[in-house]
Amino acid sequence: MSTPTGLSADEARRLQRQYGKNELVPQKRSGFTRKVLGILAEPMFLLLLAAAVIYFVLGEARDGAVMLVFVAGIVAIDAIQEWKTDKTLAALKNLSEPRVTVIRDGAEVQIPDADLVPGDLALLLEGMKIPADGALLRCSDLCADESSLTGEAEGVWKSPGDPGFAGTLVIQGTALLEVKQIGLSTEYGKIGAHVAAAREEKTPLQRQTGRLVRLCTGIAAVLFALVGGVTWVNIPDHIFKDRLIESILSGITLTMAMIPEEFPVILTVFLSMGAWRLGRKNSLVRRLPAVETLGAVSVLCVDKTGTITQNQMTVRELWPAVCDEAHLTETMGLACEPQAYDPMEKAMVAFCEGRGIARDHLFGGELITEYAFTNELKMMGHVWRHDGEILIAAKGSPEHILDLCDLSATERQAAEEKILAMSGQGLRVIAVATATLKDEGEIPGAILDCELRLCGLVGLADPPREGVARDIAQCRRAGIRVVMITGDNGVTAAAIARQIGMENIENIITGDMLESMTDIELQEKVKDVSIFSRVVPEHKMRIVRALKANGEIVAMTGDGVNDAPALKHADIGIAMGQRGSEVSHEAADLILMDDNFSTIVETVRDGRRIFDNIRRAVGYVFTIHIPIALSSLLAPLLGVAPGALMLLPLHVVLLELIIDPTCSVVLERQPAERGIMERPPRSPKESLISPGTLIKSILQGLTVFAASFGAYFYMIKLDPANAPAARGMGLAILMLANLLLVQVNSSSQDSIFVSMKRLVKDKVMWAVNLITLAGLAVILYTPASEMLDLAPLGLGQMAAAVGLAAVSVGWYEIVKLVKRRRKKPAR
Repeated sequence: MSTPTGLSADEARRLQRQYGKNELVPQKRSGFTRKVLGILAEPMFLLLLAAAVIYFVLGEARDGAVMLVFVAGIVAIDAIQEWKTDKTLAALKNLSEPRVTVIRDGAEVQIPDADLVPGDLALLLEGMKIPADGALLRCSDLCADESSLTGEAEGVWKSPGDPGFAGTLVIQGTALLEVKQIGLSTEYGKIGAHVAAAREEKTPLQRQTGRLVRLCTGIAAVLFALVGGVTWVNIPDHIFKDRLIESILSGITLTMAMIPEEFPVILTVFLSMGAWRLGRKNSLVRRLPAVETLGAVSVLCVDKTGTITQNQMTVRELWPAVCDEAHLTETMGLACEPQAYDPMEKAMVAFCEGRGIARDHLFGGELITEYAFTNELKMMGHVWRHDGEILIAAKGSPEHILDLCDLSATERQAAEEKILAMSGQGLRVIAVATATLKDEGEIPGAILDCELRLCGLVGLADPPREGVARDIAQCRRAGIRVVMITGDNGVTAAAIARQIGMENIENIITGDMLESMTDIELQEKVKDVSIFSRVVPEHKMRIVRALKANGEIVAMTGDGVNDAPALKHADIGIAMGQRGSEVSHEAADLILMDDNFSTIVETVRDGRRIFDNIRRAVGYVFTIHIPIALSSLLAPLLGVAPGALMLLPLHVVLLELIIDPTCSVVLERQPAERGIMERPPRSPKESLISPGTLIKSILQGLTVFAASFGAYFYMIKLDPANAPAARGMGLAILMLANLLLVQVNSSSQDSIFVSMKRLVKDKVMWAVNLITLAGLAVILYTPASEMLDLAPLGLGQMAAAVGLAAVSVGWYEIVKLVKRRRKKPAR
């Protein structure tokens, strides 16, 4: 058979210009103007604009203009963050976009499904959705699930010349498809033209923080009226118009200070950037809520082959039964697919070639019929006209193949003893059997009707991946139980589990045992069983349900077509990127690009880091808003004149310019805390703000408030006419304390010096800190100070500001020291 060359690259480009993309719904992009308008519609920005308008009404055009400049700066920061987030999510989407292998210019290349054009030759593999309508040029054991078009769940077996339809699923075999129709021209496109892009759902954390923002907004509205009323009473000598505007400005200042508008930024940026960072570590996030859940995972259910092991199978041992090794080797090869795609079959064919049995000899005869492999049968066979005779070559799990062979009790016992011995070495054992037929009329209709003779056993080695034992130990220290789920036999699985240091490997549940258990019985058994052997994908769903019923947070790996329900039902569905089917990719929350167990562990570690940083950022927002809000509330209540308040709307906006980057840049990139994988998983019911975090934030906020407002109030009482200097002192303490808060809170146990040492090479952190210090110098010691109603601080005053800021935040270092000493084991 000649090798097809397919389209040329130039032809493909011309056809794509003619027919367009192979997609049902064109990609929609939100314009920059719409993003800016969306940001300006937020309550915080409406308040800022209202404050600017009031300044202009008061005749303070300069203050109004400065306010608008600051508003533009904050909008720019938020717009850049949204653009960066959109770019990150688009990159992740492109990585997870379905891809298909096509033949172009005589070579196999991978392209996105959307780039298919009529005339392309596409390779179809088990587990993928057919990407376009076309004709099947060649097939090998091809069975398709066309229920998405017909509603019939029964698989449809395909032959060359049959049609293949877009949106249907290859549940078995391989094929070559010549593309005829794409996009809306396909049968699926005609009935699915109404399909629209899915509406984005908010994550649990987004809903939780949304409620928090609404609560704070409600409180701010009440306090707006209170502070406005107090200001009205405090300035009876003003004319009505000025009195009203001053009261409104005081209320707006407090309202702006009260609304934690950073929360949406925190979640959007942290989750999307967390997903991007995970993608750089071979873990592709398909659904952002998965990032929230990663830190709570308590059970990892993983397949043995390819995840724990290297998925690089080699034939390690042969045991001939009634024939010699040469005959056993040749029969083994004849039982494989001519276009082998399974790693085990590839290893077997390679072994045949290494023994001098060429592919042309193996597959040069006539393949009369074949018995397809199914999860229920766990065996397969081919009927060949080979070397002048008709023969059956079958292989599969020993317990099923042996049942089809005519063996004496002694022969069966010898075979079973050898199976046990080979499995005990961690080898995957495959039985090979054959039968010779006189003519085609004797060919059985099903493999179960065959009467075979045992050729022998094949032991395949697939050693554990390097470092898996270390990762298993790491999971144990992190309170995460590893459960191995495999289609291999229990003895082989236990041997591998023993090599990598898994616990609870004495008790093994097989698929047959699982079938006989009730859900309640299984729920009890899964508490201390770590190996499930000879299971089919359908069993995974029951295992996941049983674990979840026990209160576990379950991460489940899968790669096959039938793994999709279990992946969807698990708290975190993890699909294999290299050997996983397209269907498993669509069902999963994460795609493991390297199929490596170590990557799963690293992903859980990073999930914990991301959640820790979200919690730190939310705690930081509470902390930094407390002194801003209390200063805006207390000054009017203490009778301070509106023009002498510590914070005017301008200064709240200025602080927002510092707070936003601190949240979205500095705290997001904090490294994992030392010992992050030495603690148990967090409870999924645990709120974003724990009582301990809330108390710490309140205490830190109060001490920063005491330092900044105390210094301001002392100076304003000392010299009521010098409000700009007092205001400058309070603002300087707030800005310096803000820098220190990040360093002190970057770890709940390590000292600030350890934290700073970890970040000493972080250029972004240095840049943010230096820009903040430079900004403080600009607003105090340049003409900008007059525009902001501030005054320069003397050397002694600045030293006092630094000292007060350090003390207001540094006290928490003593708390951490006490914690460390309590945890330190006694000698």
